[in-house]
Amino acid sequence: DILTSDLIKCHCLCFFLQKKPLSAIIKEVCEGWSLGNHENFALQIADATNFYITEKNRNDIKNGSILRLTTSPYQTAVQLHERIQSSSMDAKLEALKDLANASRDITFAQEFINLDVTHSAGLLWFVCVSVCALTCSFGDLLSFTLTAFVELMDHGIVSWDTFSVAFIKKIASYVNKSAMDTAVLQRSLAILESMVLNSQDLYHKVAQEITIGQLIPHLQGTDQDIQTYTIAVINALFLKAPEEKRQEMAHILAQKQLRSIILSNVIRSPTAINDEMAHQLYVLQVLTFNLLEDRMMTKMDPQDQAQRDIIFELRRIAFDVECEPNSSGSIEKRKSMYTRDYKKLGFINHVNPAVDFTQIPPGMLALDNMLYFARHHQDAYIRIVLENSSREDKHECPFGRSSIELTKMLCEILKVGELPSENCHDFHPMFFTHDRSFEEFFCICIQLLNKTWKEMRATSEDFNKVMQVVREQIMRALTLKPNSLDQFKSRLQNLSYTEILKIRQSERMNQEDFQSRPILELREKIQPEIMELIKQQRLNRLCEGTCFRKISSRRRQDKFWYCRLSPNHKVLHYGDLEESPQGEVPHDSLQDKLPVADIKAVITGKDCPHMKEKGALKQNKEVLELAFSVLYESDEYLNFIAPDKHEYCVWTDGLNALLGKEMTSDYTKSDMDTLLSMEMKLRLLDLENIQIPEAPPPIPKEPSNYDFVYDCN
Repeated sequence: DILTSDLIKCHCLCFFLQKKPLSAIIKEVCEGWSLGNHENFALQIADATNFYITEKNRNDIKNGSILRLTTSPYQTAVQLHERIQSSSMDAKLEALKDLANASRDITFAQEFINLDVTHSAGLLWFVCVSVCALTCSFGDLLSFTLTAFVELMDHGIVSWDTFSVAFIKKIASYVNKSAMDTAVLQRSLAILESMVLNSQDLYHKVAQEITIGQLIPHLQGTDQDIQTYTIAVINALFLKAPEEKRQEMAHILAQKQLRSIILSNVIRSPTAINDEMAHQLYVLQVLTFNLLEDRMMTKMDPQDQAQRDIIFELRRIAFDVECEPNSSGSIEKRKSMYTRDYKKLGFINHVNPAVDFTQIPPGMLALDNMLYFARHHQDAYIRIVLENSSREDKHECPFGRSSIELTKMLCEILKVGELPSENCHDFHPMFFTHDRSFEEFFCICIQLLNKTWKEMRATSEDFNKVMQVVREQIMRALTLKPNSLDQFKSRLQNLSYTEILKIRQSERMNQEDFQSRPILELREKIQPEIMELIKQQRLNRLCEGTCFRKISSRRRQDKFWYCRLSPNHKVLHYGDLEESPQGEVPHDSLQDKLPVADIKAVITGKDCPHMKEKGALKQNKEVLELAFSVLYESDEYLNFIAPDKHEYCVWTDGLNALLGKEMTSDYTKSDMDTLLSMEMKLRLLDLENIQIPEAPPPIPKEPSNYDFVYDCN
């Protein structure tokens, strides 16, 4: 192996064997430069990371890498410790700046933290004391101190539970101050978020020090990074709050008008929303809708009078003119009248409609939606009920049954009750335009259902078909990401049943499948060719490579790594990146290699080792669906989380193709159907007596002038 060492502007080309102990290599280099005490020296990668080389990571070093001989991590830690205690503010500032940079390396961080073993948290106590001692007047000094602290804690060496209430109070004070240095505020918010996500005990302490009212002003500024960190802290507090406290917190957020502040200052801000902000808005959206889970999973008690009164209220609003005083008529007559009205309201159980709400989901949430619709959109509610009660029995759209099934469908679409995905940015601006957005969403969709029912001229037997069409209408409208509920409603108007039929017909024609025997034989003959074409495409995509995101407890600080297949399909090249790349990353800039011959298996989903780790946001369905691992050597893994489902399919297909296994992803099936259909249609064209040229026709020469071009404007 060839490594190059750079020592104080002197260069030396050296040959080192990777099997040789690292200490022996360092000793050999030191002797070459007549340096004693070789144990005080170490090798670093001479790039932007400046990471120390250890026995653990030495195999990641490529031939021809440029290395730097420098002081050992322990000696660097001792020197920084001394420099930080300097009486000169300038010297202290430079030392803290160097500490913040060096702390990104886990080897240095371990030495720095363990430097003083007499303290429970090692030398990290010194940083904490510095934070507590500094005031906001030392902006840069405090900023670098907090940065160093965040970097040191990010390695997971020290438990967050080791820090005192005084330290938490100090960090919280930086957030609570109205005028604070931007860098200090960012780091403070980052620390608070990590405290809350990593310790239930610290959650309670932070919640006592930080109020929503103190965080709101940070959202009203124009700095999107500060806004992002602020929403991240709110999300962390929301996520870790005990279930009984979440409704209370939601009430406080509503009182402080968090939704309208985010709408005005973030969503409708002239600044484009970046990926991290989009993710935090998505998390807030999910956590807000998850507040509905309790009602969604609560069955109605048919004997509970308060709950039965809600059904009476629905009847009263719909049939107020027809209501008779309770004193008039016999009990049997009143029962008959109630049964008749409950039938008109579309309940399945006409005698005791409370039984309809014992199904979970949607439970009591469906009844809540119906009451909201009846009270806040009374005219539309009365029109739907009376309109259907005047139709023939088989053609009426049952409002009660429809509302229950629609509520269940909307909960499925919005994934109520599921944890937020770690790498999803799918927030909908329209849900931030109303305090009761879910209820308003329901009101729009129940009117759509009634409209679609009429357009389909449906009967009770067509109920499930109507629900399928309504789901498709809603999903297609949501895909367009409307900015307001009115815009969503307008989009639905353009997606009538007739339009859905046209879209389906178009899609059906594109996927037309011929079933005659000669056609099936032709399909079987063509299929291997198409599969080989798909395989080559997958391998070509692997050669181009993909940027993957590293998931850590501090998601805000994006860390990326890149992986690509060598052109000869024999080696996977991968390595860490400082930022998301623009275009392909060259092979020679990726430090690590994995021979394809060493790969034993491809593992997906919950069986992946990195999915068995427990974390605040890791154990959720979406991340599991994007996770895969490559098993090589003896129980060694290369772990991936794909940026999206498309990349997941490409990589799992490509890796399986390399191992000689079948490609089974949904993407492969879709590609097979599309390409097979296209090839079949081409081969079945009537081309008798038409000679198809082997080479494409030549491109005509450019005209001598363009006088024939006419500009309509």
